[in-house]
Amino acid sequence: MPQTVTTPCVSVCTLDARGRLCLGCGRTLEEIGAWPTLGENERRAIMARLNQRPAGAAR
Repeated sequence: MPQTVTTPCVSVCTLDARGRLCLGCGRTLEEIGAWPTLGENERRAIMARLNQRPAGAAR
């Protein structure tokens, strides 16, 4: 059975200067809002994109 994807949230909910990315987890506001309703494949896709975002925007 595949492992479920948990939220990348690290409880540092602060937006970048543009107000688009969370500095804690690196997700966009849209990704954060949609997270509870997304399927595992969609969550995995977001997690993969997080690794491509600027280091200062996440983790």
